[in-house]
Amino acid sequence: MQQNFIQEDKYIRAKKRVKAIKGFYVHLIVYVLINIFISGIIIFGLTKAGYNIVDTFSNFGVYSTWLFWGIGMFFHWLGVFGFKSFGFGNDWEEKKIKEFMEKED
Repeated sequence: MQQNFIQEDKYIRAKKRVKAIKGFYVHLIVYVLINIFISGIIIFGLTKAGYNIVDTFSNFGVYSTWLFWGIGMFFHWLGVFGFKSFGFGNDWEEKKIKEFMEKED
């Protein structure tokens, strides 16, 4: 009975994790597609307004949504993958302790 509960709990946590990862990748795809569209509209509008190509691509408006939405994307990534991506997982301390103990021997 206890084993079934543990297995079911692991399955539910794994399913939530997969759903969170999938949500992040959907968000990433939407981020790229929408920002390409917005940047295209801005570039088209600026060139129609008489800006040359250098001034058009150096305009902050072309990149502003990429930047600000990108900050949000970073925090979404951090929420999904956490600090584990930086190498500070749950067992990081334990690995470092073992590593230092082995170096002393």
